[in-house]
Amino acid sequence: MRTASRSAQLIILAIVVSTGIYLYLVRPGGEAPGSATSGWLPDGATGQVVEAFQARQSGVPVETAGRVERLLSDDREGSRHQRFIVRVDGSMTVLVAHNIDLAPRVPLAVGDSVELRGEYEWNAQGGVIHWTHDDPDGHHPGGWIRYGDRMYR
Repeated sequence: MRTASRSAQLIILAIVVSTGIYLYLVRPGGEAPGSATSGWLPDGATGQVVEAFQARQSGVPVETAGRVERLLSDDREGSRHQRFIVRVDGSMTVLVAHNIDLAPRVPLAVGDSVELRGEYEWNAQGGVIHWTHDDPDGHHPGGWIRYGDRMYR
C-alpha cells in the first residue's frame, strides 16, 4: 500500500512540475517565448535585426516580429511618428518609428505581439526600424506592421 501511495505522489508531483513548466514557457495568448510570429514571416526573418545590429548595418530591409516592451510618446517634429520599443528574437530591443502621417496608428499595448517589415538603422541602443508603411515616392520597399488580423501600411 505504501508503494502505491508513493507512486501516486510521484505522479502528482510530475504533473504539477510539468504544468508549471508549461505555464512558464507559454505566455498569455498561447504563444511560446520567441514565437511572436503568426506564420506570415519567412523562416529566419526574425534574426535579421540581430544580425544587422551585430554588423552595425544601416539601410537594411528587415522583416521581424516581437513583443511590445514599451510605448513612447509620438515624435511630432516633421512627419508624425508613433514610437514603441519591441523585443525581437527574444534577446534585444529595437525602436519602431511608424509614420502616422502616411499610415494608420497601430492600437498597441505593452505585451502585444507584432510583425513588421521596414528599414533598419543601426545605433548603439539597438537601432530603429522605420519605413513601416508604403513609400509614396517609391524610393523604399513598402513596409508594414501586422497586428492581430490587420495590416497597417
